[in-house]
Amino acid sequence: MASGAVPTTFSTLKTWDSSLGFAKSMDFVRVSDLKSMKSSARKRVSIIRNSNPGQDIAELQPASPGSPLLVPRQKYCESLHKTVRRKTNTVMVGNVAIGSEHPIRIQTMTTTDTKDVAGTVEQVMRIADKGADIVRITVQGKKEADACFEIKNTLVQKNYNIPLVADIHFAPSVALRVAECFDKIRVNPGNFADRRAQFETLEYTEEDYQKELEHIEKVFTPLVEKCKKYGRAMRIGTNHGSLSDRIMSYYGDSPRGMVESAFEFARICRKLDYHNFVFSMKASNPVIMVQAYRLLVAEMYVQGWDYPLHLGVTEAGEGEDGRMKSAIGIGTLLQDGLGDTIRVSLTEPPEEEIDPCRRLANLGMIASELQKGVEPFEEKHRHYFDFQRRSGQLPVQKEGEEVDYRGVLHRDGSVLMSVSLDQLKMPEVLYKSLAAKLIVGMPFKDLATVDSILLREVPPVDDADARLALKRLIDISMGVITPLSEQLTKPLPNAMVLVNLKEISSRAYKLLPQGTRLVVSVRGDEPYEELDILKGIDATMLLHDLPYTEDKISRVHAARRLFEYLSDNSLNFPVIHHIQFPNGIHRDDLVIGAGSDAGALLVDGLGDGLLLEAPDKDFEFIRNTSFNLLQGCRMRNTKTEYVSCPSCGRTLFDLQEVSAQIREKTSHLPGVSVISLSFPL
Repeated sequence: MASGAVPTTFSTLKTWDSSLGFAKSMDFVRVSDLKSMKSSARKRVSIIRNSNPGQDIAELQPASPGSPLLVPRQKYCESLHKTVRRKTNTVMVGNVAIGSEHPIRIQTMTTTDTKDVAGTVEQVMRIADKGADIVRITVQGKKEADACFEIKNTLVQKNYNIPLVADIHFAPSVALRVAECFDKIRVNPGNFADRRAQFETLEYTEEDYQKELEHIEKVFTPLVEKCKKYGRAMRIGTNHGSLSDRIMSYYGDSPRGMVESAFEFARICRKLDYHNFVFSMKASNPVIMVQAYRLLVAEMYVQGWDYPLHLGVTEAGEGEDGRMKSAIGIGTLLQDGLGDTIRVSLTEPPEEEIDPCRRLANLGMIASELQKGVEPFEEKHRHYFDFQRRSGQLPVQKEGEEVDYRGVLHRDGSVLMSVSLDQLKMPEVLYKSLAAKLIVGMPFKDLATVDSILLREVPPVDDADARLALKRLIDISMGVITPLSEQLTKPLPNAMVLVNLKEISSRAYKLLPQGTRLVVSVRGDEPYEELDILKGIDATMLLHDLPYTEDKISRVHAARRLFEYLSDNSLNFPVIHHIQFPNGIHRDDLVIGAGSDAGALLVDGLGDGLLLEAPDKDFEFIRNTSFNLLQGCRMRNTKTEYVSCPSCGRTLFDLQEVSAQIREKTSHLPGVSVISLSFPL
């Protein structure tokens, strides 16, 4: 039996890997019973916590590749192989209960001037009529706080009892005032007690840092005590864009800093025996947002805390861009059973946020109620708290090949599209719809050109025009994928051939000419014995394709299982996420479904591209949705990035109109980020 001590203070571990989360309040954990795990460099150990005696199971992993230092591989959700909602306590916001024993709550925020009592009341009523559970209102100063009493009273007189939340920045005294009438207070730890960020690097001694914490406690304690007195709830809402200079100097502009910023305030609440609060970790970057929430939950598991989560991607933007970013961030966490109340932040009227918000909430509720997943499997390779992309081996040119296959996939993420025979009847229209440049009627690839196409039906051998159109695509290194049955009966020169595991097992693909490139379709939940056939073939790519109609099998968990299998067996095939949506699906459901299912994998670096199919949807819409998804997951950047505040009562101009004007002038600048703010930082 081996035993030892693993230090868990932030300052000790920051040198090794600041992206991992550990409990700052504990000095050490005692480690015993180290046993080697089969097929893994990690150890499974029993840990005994000083603050909470008892046993728990943790798993150790190297702090970095090859490092002798072992650190805990932290738990961040209830289950890694299925959606199980994380157990939380219940927080009451007025008459609305938030927590794991209740539905996922929907909320939004007003955009009116809070001093305009009539206008704010009318907007809150429209929001409530749309089905929101909670409404947030910005409260900048004393005049706005005074108006809040009128707003609340007017709504009650009109029989609207929807809970109201005060959004507070830089104004502790205003929070104290409005806590007397509103049901919940949102505080931003980055600016509630700290000065406005100057983006300076500050040097702190331990004594200096402790004095800062004492100052925060002095400023924050009166609000906690008032919330206890009046039965108010609170959201400790960290924002990646407004961390204090103190936090950024100590922890960096990182998810780690976001978590610690919130925990400073939570420890004060707990010290005062106040527990009616929720956490949020918002960022405009869905990848950062997902990492921060996971780190927060992992830390809560270590501490034994069970506070609910408010989920949101801040400054998501408008239209399908905003919906996609929210789907990636919120949907990813809901698939892991995390999240108890959500907001989809859009640069649109607040009532327009409710419908996509409800669609996301329903997705999360259904996944957790059915506990969608796969059979248990051991997950060793996925990175939960930092982004490390698994890049599949891109195609290389082989001796004797007549065409260049190196462009059928893109190194930053690929977009594949399904093309019909009808589209081949008008080649130039098809080329434009694939976003190819046309020079004298001939196609050429551009920045956002589709990389490969799936042709489920091959044109007849005597259809020279259709075959010429396909040849011109193949000549510019655009992949053309055809089913095995079609290729055997109507061979298309230099096409890649789509096969499934059964067709490989039956060796039907051997009827193809030698050297034919294969694309293999897999579900991800097959028995490992069936997947083993992949070890003996040379595939250009895999399509992960789980039927959309599957009720209890989770696409996300099946794909994670597939990636574990590939990593365990050193199989470096590129993997394309293939989702076939049914006829009649609502556009928002398609965007949210793609963002939640494929985005949940791409934010973990799992996957090399997308193939989205929806037969009754506009071709350009599907193409744009695919590229939006890749860009939202910080992969392939093909257009201007707009980080646009959803607007609120702090806005002194029409943000939606200004945002539209900015888009008109800057939409031709791929790789550029344009930030539209509703108030000065």
